[in-house]
Amino acid sequence: MNYSIGDFSAITGISIYTLRYYEKESLIIPARKENGRRSYAESDIAWIQFIKRLKDTGMPIREIQKYAKLRAQGVTTMADRMEMLARHRAVLKEEIGKLEEHLSNLDDKITYYRTEIRKCTNLREDRRTAEVSCCT
Repeated sequence: MNYSIGDFSAITGISIYTLRYYEKESLIIPARKENGRRSYAESDIAWIQFIKRLKDTGMPIREIQKYAKLRAQGVTTMADRMEMLARHRAVLKEEIGKLEEHLSNLDDKITYYRTEIRKCTNLREDRRTAEVSCCT
């Protein structure tokens, strides 16, 4: 089945503007009908979703362009494409590690505040007073 740019946009959730930009950047090359209108195939859906995933994971457009160019060259470039993805995966793993460390630090701080708030609440109840200096 073939789709117009509007239908393809609705199916993929990618704006018409972005689809045109991706075409301009040679990330996706839709077929053209006799009247010059773009015609997207079923296979373009998976490809555009993969492009979106690469973009969402921080791969620069220039790298995605290189990948798309290699893909267009066929099976002889599979090793190169795999290497590109392996490098990108390594970058993501490193970023995930940093984010996990940040998350752990935030968890520690949240635990600290919960403990301090609990202490202040207990102290207030013990003194039956509205103001306690430990909560400043």
